[in-house]
Amino acid sequence: MTVLPSHHPTLTTTTTKPEMPHYQKHSPRSTVAAATTATRTHFSFFSPKLSVYLCSICVTLFILFHIKILQTPLPSSQTSLSFLQTWQEKLTNNDESASCTHDVSTMADRLRESVTFLPLKDLRFANAALVGHTWFMSSLYDTHEEGEVQYQQFPSKSSDGRILCIKGRDTHDGSWNYYGLAYPGFLPKNATLVSGRTFVSYNHYDYGNIWHGLSALVPFVAWHLKSECATPDRWILYHWGEVRKGMSPWLSTLMDATFNGPLNIEQFDDSSYDDSPMCYEEALVMRHNEGGMSREKRMEVYDLIRCKARTMCGVELDRTDNEIRLTMFMRTGPRSFRNETAVVEIFERECKKVENCRLKVAYSSNLTVCEQVKLMASTDILVSPHGAQLTNMFLMDRNSSVLEFFPKGWLKLAGVGQLVYRWMGSWSGMRHQGTWHDTEGDPCPFPEDDRRCMSVYKNGRIGYNSTYFAEWASKVLDEVKTRKSEETAKGNKVPTKCACS
Repeated sequence: MTVLPSHHPTLTTTTTKPEMPHYQKHSPRSTVAAATTATRTHFSFFSPKLSVYLCSICVTLFILFHIKILQTPLPSSQTSLSFLQTWQEKLTNNDESASCTHDVSTMADRLRESVTFLPLKDLRFANAALVGHTWFMSSLYDTHEEGEVQYQQFPSKSSDGRILCIKGRDTHDGSWNYYGLAYPGFLPKNATLVSGRTFVSYNHYDYGNIWHGLSALVPFVAWHLKSECATPDRWILYHWGEVRKGMSPWLSTLMDATFNGPLNIEQFDDSSYDDSPMCYEEALVMRHNEGGMSREKRMEVYDLIRCKARTMCGVELDRTDNEIRLTMFMRTGPRSFRNETAVVEIFERECKKVENCRLKVAYSSNLTVCEQVKLMASTDILVSPHGAQLTNMFLMDRNSSVLEFFPKGWLKLAGVGQLVYRWMGSWSGMRHQGTWHDTEGDPCPFPEDDRRCMSVYKNGRIGYNSTYFAEWASKVLDEVKTRKSEETAKGNKVPTKCACS
């Protein structure tokens, strides 16, 4: 069936037909035809491009309107100011603002309460105290660049901007002293913020022993050089997490010279400290001694300490004489020579065979720090038993020689401990010319390879071998004579100005 379109004018201009009067109503067939015609002839003005154009025009007008508003000066009438003040008060006092302030305060309290304090000495790692992170501040990682010192710095990117807080001052049990990290604006309750830079040193051994103490402080000197000669405002010393309040005078004097002023070592004696947390504005933590440092970096550090020590003690930095100075640096008591006179005669005899050789016998126990610095500055060959006094070797000029002597039993039982001055010689640019181990000494009630024998041999006295000592001394003296002649011919110069001066 064909449906013919209606020609009623109203159906061609609208999609919704009003109710027609009764005299205009059509038959059902006509109604269908009209609807069909309306559908086919409907026309829309909608267009995506047109919408984009209209939106662009609206945005442009909006921007121009606000530019005009910004260029117009604000009214200065009392009415206008009063209006602004009224709105400011409403914004300040409305319920939403009060709720927001409360939320911020609550969040700040939660941040303060979220600071977790852990023992400085982690007893879980007591059997591997020096492995990995060590048992000191065991939860934290170190920053380490290739060849540089390992350290922790607060605040830093690795600490997420948090600073170091320390609680407790126990000198007997490091597990009763604690550390934590806090955001600077949200310190734990009752905490005190300490301004400036704080050096925090961990030493697994002893600050009274100049070798162990120096090993713990060398990394701070490396960081000092690396950080444009930055210096600390205070030091905090720990041994096994326990507070230590000082170090040997020898070490303290050298550090005073290196850092251009007396050390301020935290004593924690003020009663105001009690057990409240102390949070440090900037802190640097070292716990690995010289671990991770390249040989070149270590030599750079020892060069600085040597130079600063000589400057402090008024020693000429550049020796101009052609003498060969042989110094016998003796000990008294444990690890001393049993027949010191015989040993001195052997080296004196060999020294006399070499032109311009001068021998001197000295004892570290009766020399001031500056006297030791001056003695080492004029020494080319250092002859000494194994012991802390050998730490002075780095105060000699680079390429000077060291001869070291051990009591019976050390070769088998002392382990790597007998190598420390060989290492130090290499790290400070010296020539460690070998060791001599005595084969005779006090008897041990256990088999000689039993570890318990070390308690007998550790502080034993040292004998001598005339033939071996004479040949050894002759060989080293010839080497030093040749080296000094070559250096004189090349015109080698020792730097006359220290870094970080």
